[in-house]
Amino acid sequence: MPEVPDAEPTANPAAVALARAYAMAPAAIRLSCGIAVAAVALAVREPPVQAVPLAIAVVVLTIWSFVFYRQTVENGIRARVVLIDCGLTIVACLAMRILVAPDVMPGGVSWVAVLASTSIITAQFPVRVVHGVLLGLTIAAAYCVGAIVAGHTAEALSHSAVLVAQTFLAAGLVYVTRRSARAADGVFTAYQRAHRETVIARAAREAERKQNRDLHDTVLSTLTMVGLGGVAGQSAMLRARASSDLRTLFDPARRPVIDPAAKVSLDERLRVVVERYEGYPLTAALEPCLVPSAVADAISESADAALSNVVRHAENAVAWLRLHRTRGSVVVEVIDVGPGFDMAAIPPYRYGIRESIMARMAAVGATARIDTAPGNGTRIQLEWVDVG
Repeated sequence: MPEVPDAEPTANPAAVALARAYAMAPAAIRLSCGIAVAAVALAVREPPVQAVPLAIAVVVLTIWSFVFYRQTVENGIRARVVLIDCGLTIVACLAMRILVAPDVMPGGVSWVAVLASTSIITAQFPVRVVHGVLLGLTIAAAYCVGAIVAGHTAEALSHSAVLVAQTFLAAGLVYVTRRSARAADGVFTAYQRAHRETVIARAAREAERKQNRDLHDTVLSTLTMVGLGGVAGQSAMLRARASSDLRTLFDPARRPVIDPAAKVSLDERLRVVVERYEGYPLTAALEPCLVPSAVADAISESADAALSNVVRHAENAVAWLRLHRTRGSVVVEVIDVGPGFDMAAIPPYRYGIRESIMARMAAVGATARIDTAPGNGTRIQLEWVDVG
C-alpha cells in the first residue's frame, strides 16, 4: 500500500534556498569589501586626511566586516546587523573630508563610495522593500552631504544619483526574487497537497480492492461451492473453510503482524491452503522455500483462489498444487483436468481471476499466467523472481 505523506510540507524549499543565498551573498560581499577598503584607505593618506581618525575608521570597519560575516553565516542576515552596518557607513560618508584624499574622491572611486554601494546592496536583503529603499536613500543623502562638506559638490550630486539608482535596482531585484520564491513555494505546496490526496485515494482504492478480494475468496467462494454442490453440507472441507473465512473477515486482531520483507516459509503457507481442501482429490508437491511475507501472502491467497475455482467449476476433477524453484524464480502451479474455459469469454465484471489472482500477484511484482481452453483443463502458473 502506498505510504501516505505528511499532511503538509514541512518547509518551503524556495524560501529556504533564497534565505541561504541572502545570507551568503551579503556576507561574502561585506567581508571582501571590508578587506579591500582597509587596504585602499591606508594606501592614500594625503592631507587633509587625518591619520588617527582614518586608522580608527579602518580598524572598526575591518573588525565589523568579520563580525558581519560570522553573524550572517551562522544566523542568517538580520535587520539589526544591517542597521549597524548602515550606521557605520553613514558616519564614514559624513566624515569623508578627513577620511578620503581629495584626489581620489571624483568619479565615485574612493573607498567610502565603495563602502556606500556595498551597504546599500546588503541593506535590501533582510527588510521589507520600502524599508530597504529608505536605508539606501539615507546612505545616498549622507554621501551627498559628506562630499559637499569635503568641497566636491559635483561628486556629491553625480555619485549620489548613482547610489539612488543602485538602491532602486537592488530593491527591485530583491522584490522579484522574493516574489518568485513565493510563487515557486505555492506551486510546490499545491503539488504536495495534490500528491498526498492522490496517494490517499490510491490507498483507499487498494484497501477496498483487498476487502473485495477477501470477501470474494472467503464467504462468497464458499457459499458458491455449496450452492453448486461442489462441497457436501457436512464435509470436513466445508467446516475448515468456514472457520478460516470467519477468522479472515471478523477476527483481524488475531492475525500475526509480520514485516512484509521478512522471509517466511511459502511451503508452510501452501500446506495451510491444502488443509482447506481436505477430502478433495488434490495432490500437493511443495519444495521448502523462503520468500518475503508479502509475496507468500499473495501467492498462497492466489493459489487458494485458483483451487476454489477448480472446486466450483471442475467438480471432482483431479488437481495438483506444485511449488518449486527454477533459475532464480519461485513457481507455484495449480493444475486441473477439468473442462477448462475461454479466457476471452470472461465478462469484465467477473472478479475472481482478474483480481483474486492476476491483480494480487501484480501488487507484489509477481506474475500469473493462465493456460486453458475449453475441454483441455487449466494450468495456472504463479511466478515471483527471487531478486535477493
